[in-house]
Amino acid sequence: MRFGILAPMPSELRPVVKAFGLRRGRHGDLDGHVGRVGEADVVATTTGIGTELATAAARRLLAAGGIDHVVVVGIAGAIGPTRAVPDLVVPAVVADWPEGREFRPDPLGPLVGEGAIVTSDEYGYDPEVIADFIGRGVVAVDMETVAVAEVCVAAGVPWSAVRAISDRADDETVNQDVIGLVKPDGSPDLGRSLRYLARHPGRLPHLAALGRNATAAARAAARTAADACARHSVGA
Repeated sequence: MRFGILAPMPSELRPVVKAFGLRRGRHGDLDGHVGRVGEADVVATTTGIGTELATAAARRLLAAGGIDHVVVVGIAGAIGPTRAVPDLVVPAVVADWPEGREFRPDPLGPLVGEGAIVTSDEYGYDPEVIADFIGRGVVAVDMETVAVAEVCVAAGVPWSAVRAISDRADDETVNQDVIGLVKPDGSPDLGRSLRYLARHPGRLPHLAALGRNATAAARAAARTAADACARHSVGA
């Protein structure tokens, strides 16, 4: 059995590499990190931020061949009162917004899905949209999971998602200016960050707290995914 692990940003991949005990390597034409967990082989790589890059990454992963189960691992923004940093989110369903198409993850080890994740390329939602999300059981939002799910479903490959809360998506904790401080591949945009801090020096403690929370969430998601994959590989 071989798991394909997709983490959106390098900061989300690093905890995956550590939790799974991976090393730099190739799987077919795919350059990433490889290793074993439990009784399964593992290959891991990043997707970049957003649905378009996630779709392309999922297709590259499956094109490399021999992938039996894809797992999206990373951080998410909380919606509503039921999740806080760094709570895990293992969704029972994921949906794109605003289209509303739904995909249901496959079982992964002992993990039990609960609640919904919404995937969208937008960030920042009107109060009525947030209220609708909460009413439909949405507990978090991200920018990649549905795109990966769609590729996997079309290819007939099982998929799962393990996310953890790094911030809130139902207030101004993270706005478009903050999102813009990273490049599409998820690496920091140092020039833009320096210009942002020059204009808003008082925001440095806020950005530092966001960074700490994102690190804690990424580690929690990675550890949970590694344990679940190990137990799944042996039928536990």
